[in-house]
Amino acid sequence: MSLPTSHALGGAPGWTREFEAILEAYRQGGGDSNALQVPDVATLIVSANQVLVAHGIEGVTFDAQELPHGVKACIVVAPHAHIARTVHLCFGMLPAEGLQEIIADYEIGAGAHVEFLAHCTFPNATRLEHRMEARMHVGAGATMKYDEAHFHGPHGGIVVRPRAQVTVDEGGQFITTFSLTHGRAGVLELDYTIDVAARGVAEMTTKAYGIEQDAITVRELIRLNGAGARSLAKTRAAVRDEATSQVFTTTEASAPDARGHMDCTEIVRGQAEARNTPVVLVRDDRAQVTHEAAIGTVNHKELETLLARGLDEDAAVDVIIRGMLR
Repeated sequence: MSLPTSHALGGAPGWTREFEAILEAYRQGGGDSNALQVPDVATLIVSANQVLVAHGIEGVTFDAQELPHGVKACIVVAPHAHIARTVHLCFGMLPAEGLQEIIADYEIGAGAHVEFLAHCTFPNATRLEHRMEARMHVGAGATMKYDEAHFHGPHGGIVVRPRAQVTVDEGGQFITTFSLTHGRAGVLELDYTIDVAARGVAEMTTKAYGIEQDAITVRELIRLNGAGARSLAKTRAAVRDEATSQVFTTTEASAPDARGHMDCTEIVRGQAEARNTPVVLVRDDRAQVTHEAAIGTVNHKELETLLARGLDEDAAVDVIIRGMLR
C-alpha cells in the first residue's frame, strides 16, 4: 500500500478517523505529527495491522504487507544515498486489548547515511502485547541512526517485546536509542544482538522508567568480530514503588584493537529492585572491553535543592530521574 501524504488522503471516513487518532496518539507521545505529512519525508504509519501510510522518497522505499495481527515491512535505503531528512516511522494500536506483531527488515546500502525516528504509541493499553522482530543490515561504510520512543498510557497493561538482529559491515556505523519513559512501562523485554565487522561502530543507549508493578528486562549482546571494531552500550533505568529492572549486557571482543565499553546506571526507590549482570569476553590480547555500573538512590544534594524550592519528595525524585533519562 503506497499513499502520498496524509493531507492528500481521500480514504473512507472510518479510515480517516483511524489516521487522525493515531496522529493524536503520536502527538501525546512527544512526536511532531506535522513531520508525518511532509512530501519529502519518508513515512510509514501502522495502526494495529493496517498500513495507513507507506510513503517513500528517492533513496528510501517501503514494502509493507498486512498480516492477521500486524505488518511485515521491508525498508530499503539505496547504496550511497544520503537522506537529508529523518525517516519517520509510527507503530501504534488504539484498542485497549489485542496483539500487534511487527516484522521489520532494514537494508541500508553501502555508503548510505540515514536517520530513523520510530514512535510506538499504545495510549489505551490494558491487555495488549506488542512484538517487534527486526533484522537490520548496515552496509560497508554506511551510517544508520535509529531512535525508538514508546508512549504507553497510564494503565500498565502492556507487554512489549522488541527483538533485533543487527549486522554492521566493515566501516559501518549503527547508533540506536530505545526510550520508554512516557506512561507505564508495563512489561518490557528488550533483546538486541549486534555483530560488528572491522572498523565498524555500534552504540546502543537504552532508557526506561518503571513504577508500580512494572517489570523491565534489557538484554544486549555486542560482538566485536573485526579488527578495530568499537562499541558502547549505555543503559539508564529507574524503578520505584514495586517495579523491577534487570539489565544483562555482554560485550565480546574477538579481534585485534577491538574496543568496547558498557555503562549502566540504575536508580531504585521504595520497594523496587534493580539488578545488573555484565559479561565481558575477550578472545584477543590486543582487544579491550571495560565496564562501569552504579545502582542506588538519587543524589541527595539534588534532592535537597529541589525540596528547598518547594517540591514534595515524590515530585523532586521524579524530576531527578527524568533529568537522568534525558
